[in-house]
Amino acid sequence: MGRTVSNKYSIASQHISVLQQVVQGRSAEESIIRSYKKSFSGFAAKLTQKEYENLKSMKEVVSVFPSRTLQLQTTRSWDFLGVPQPSPKQQTAQSDVIVGVIDTGIWPESPSFYDNGLGPIPQKWKGVCHGGKNFTCNKKIIGARAYTGTDARDDEGHGSHTASTAAGRVVNHTSFFGVAEGTARGGVPSARIAVYKVCNSTGCQDSNVLAAFDDAIADGVDVISISVGGNPVKLEEDTIAIGALHAMEKGVLTVHSAGNDGDAAGSTGSVAPWLLSVAASTTDRRVIDRVILGNGQTLTGSTINSFTLKGKKFPLVYGKAASRICEEANAKLCLENCLDKHLVKGKIVVCDGSAPYGIAFRAGALGVLAPTRLENVSFAYPLPAASLGTAAFAELKTYLHSTKNPKANILKSETRNDTTAPDIAQFSSRGPNTIASDILKPDISAPGVDILAAYSPKGHLSPDFPEDQRSATYNMISGTSMACPHVAGAAAYVKSVHPDWSPAAIKSSLMTTANPMTSSTNTDAEFGYGSGNVNPTKATNPGLVYDTTVKDYITFLCRLGYDAGKIVTFTGNPNVTCPKNTTHSPNDVNYPSLSALVDAQDPFSLKFNRCVTNVGAANSTYTAKITCVSRQARITVNPSTMTFGSSKETKCFNVSVVGKGLPETTFVSASLVWTDGVHIVRSPIVVYTSGLN
Repeated sequence: MGRTVSNKYSIASQHISVLQQVVQGRSAEESIIRSYKKSFSGFAAKLTQKEYENLKSMKEVVSVFPSRTLQLQTTRSWDFLGVPQPSPKQQTAQSDVIVGVIDTGIWPESPSFYDNGLGPIPQKWKGVCHGGKNFTCNKKIIGARAYTGTDARDDEGHGSHTASTAAGRVVNHTSFFGVAEGTARGGVPSARIAVYKVCNSTGCQDSNVLAAFDDAIADGVDVISISVGGNPVKLEEDTIAIGALHAMEKGVLTVHSAGNDGDAAGSTGSVAPWLLSVAASTTDRRVIDRVILGNGQTLTGSTINSFTLKGKKFPLVYGKAASRICEEANAKLCLENCLDKHLVKGKIVVCDGSAPYGIAFRAGALGVLAPTRLENVSFAYPLPAASLGTAAFAELKTYLHSTKNPKANILKSETRNDTTAPDIAQFSSRGPNTIASDILKPDISAPGVDILAAYSPKGHLSPDFPEDQRSATYNMISGTSMACPHVAGAAAYVKSVHPDWSPAAIKSSLMTTANPMTSSTNTDAEFGYGSGNVNPTKATNPGLVYDTTVKDYITFLCRLGYDAGKIVTFTGNPNVTCPKNTTHSPNDVNYPSLSALVDAQDPFSLKFNRCVTNVGAANSTYTAKITCVSRQARITVNPSTMTFGSSKETKCFNVSVVGKGLPETTFVSASLVWTDGVHIVRSPIVVYTSGLN
């Protein structure tokens, strides 16, 4: 991926010329899909395997890799994070910030995107409004581009949801059919939004994602929010990583969802150190529903149920009694085609399987009760339903077998206060980082459970169930896709206060001021929540920041084992050279967290070199403190005190971690805290062994 030159037309001609040398039986124009010529130089094309090999062997070609299909990964959340509605002065500052949202597009008519009261579009904006027919931009949605379909209008709902979470206007009296009523708003309600539609119902093509980065950087966005991802891949084949490094070089921070592949170790696909990778956490508002059994007993489930069953109680039928054609084991699970419509009509079906909702709906059941593994997250379904935890479902089964005439009612969902929040959602992808093992991922967590935000009236309200034909302009959904725009909004919030800060400084401020989370309820600890739960207001005054440049990341790639030729893939700079000193480790990149992979059972002695820049009081003294130290490691900081005489002064230190050896598949963690009595600058320290990644 090379750097661009001034004439974008000559770049396009060069791409055609290169491609024409390898395509067989057709013209290069027929093969090429996209030409990237604004922020970096490259192209996407349809090639046979032989053409791919021939192109890869050409001297002028830096790299060739296959395109993947990536997948899409608040009335309460911003209050929970302690972010007040902006004052007039803050609104003015925020209105100069532009958030680029790479997603499924946007529904421009939503009240979350009204432009009333906003001033002129920032002069730095260089983009366009190519939203398509009947799509109109305004002073809120200032730009739109579509790379899939005919326009930038959101037919899925995902893009509208993420955009409004990051920067939606203040909208009173929103709810999901009366559930969780309140005021919806984004983190920076006055910020501008630029929309880049790269996804549709089938996914998100790598070629479109890279094109969106190319345009967004050139358009002049300040922050990119991308809730799209896949399995972890090599950095040189990761289009989001490639696009994000070019963005970072141009002063744009990319915030990326960690993924929804559950609590499996090493499942996060957001691995590049220059990305701000976000896990999903809960808020203090839980959405629950109640099931009233015929004996008066009440069970609590975790479903977003907007339906009201008119009547007191309705017959229950167990899956095995609701099937005439399936063997008993399959009937109990309510598998596809097992439920008999005549046996479930007017009844609530009880299923042992965890995904019977669409099947029960298509069979004509009145409602469904089923077990769930995800007890801290709620989902919407196309019919009255309750997802019950292990204990509650066992109680339901006991009642079901205790009477010949079992009955129940499923009540409409309600909200309740969750005093244990925040906890990491069970679906949120975990570290360690399987590609760059000495970079702790995810970086941070943010609200991603039961988030109410703008939606497309054309989108399915329960996305996994296309048979749900209801329509709404606000929807409650969960995922790291919802957590990502919270941090993008927080980054824009910091940018509005410190417009001159680099992407790395903003990232550092968010990570080092994050609220600590506890491993007692989050057993994956830092591999689940990174530095902790985002605290946007504290991030505007972090005291110290770990600033990092593209040059630092080039050195990191060198130490990771990449040669200069491959590094050109990321930077486009043909003059890249790796430092001659190879004694340093990749963990020496100036990162706000400290992490290293060590061999199991072997003694280890690690040294992390870091530098911090003073962004607080001109004259200040910081003292280091190590907290939560395990007996399996000894940690020292040198120097342990740093005195700054001016603002923007930088000082360096090192952290030594020594241990006698850790068992296979284990880790130890601690925290380094720098404090001047006012600021608390906290960085996690994690040492782990193979098997976890």
